[in-house]
Amino acid sequence: MTTIVIVGAGPGLGQATARRFGHEGFAVALVSRTQENVDRLAAELAGDGITAQGYAANVRDPQALRSALDAAAADLGAIEILQYSPVPAKDFMKPVLETTAEDLTGPVEQSIYGPITAVRHVLPGMRDLGRGTILFINGGSAVRPNGNVTGTSVAFAGESAYGQMLHDALVEEGIHVAQLIIPLGIGGGDRDHEPDALAERIWALHAERGAFRTFVGDDDA
Repeated sequence: MTTIVIVGAGPGLGQATARRFGHEGFAVALVSRTQENVDRLAAELAGDGITAQGYAANVRDPQALRSALDAAAADLGAIEILQYSPVPAKDFMKPVLETTAEDLTGPVEQSIYGPITAVRHVLPGMRDLGRGTILFINGGSAVRPNGNVTGTSVAFAGESAYGQMLHDALVEEGIHVAQLIIPLGIGGGDRDHEPDALAERIWALHAERGAFRTFVGDDDA
């Protein structure tokens, strides 16, 4: 059995994705800042017959993130799939004219340093397997900067650039890197933006191994 690690797991998209991949036979590692939260999600998945376990780590703490990834691989099996999808904090979303250099520290640590830390840590294991999938989940500001959410716009742009470069560098090794852009957020009454529908799209990114970037809806910015 191999493992999908969902970094930034929560009760919405993270849990829906965990359930989708779990039903395909993957073990599921759920990573978020609070152990109680991921333990609750793992118990729900176990009730559905899915092997799952939760790990606490703040993605802004590189060593904590590496330790969680190591524990997941030791407990559940080799990490074949990494999904990086932590939700940005509200204080990352200041207007551009109110944003200082210091305000960018958190967004950059979460959306640039975090994914680089995670990818660098799981990549050797994927190479040993001879396959793997790395998934980045972002909002629309990753490709269309929004001056009302400056920190996220700047940091998501960096994450997007890193993901694109990874895609190009790893494609010949059988390791697929993909990004799903979700404009307008999750839910809101639009069927395409509901967690289960998004989880199906994420499964397709893994299974079909197409282009780097995919949009939900008609947005093709």
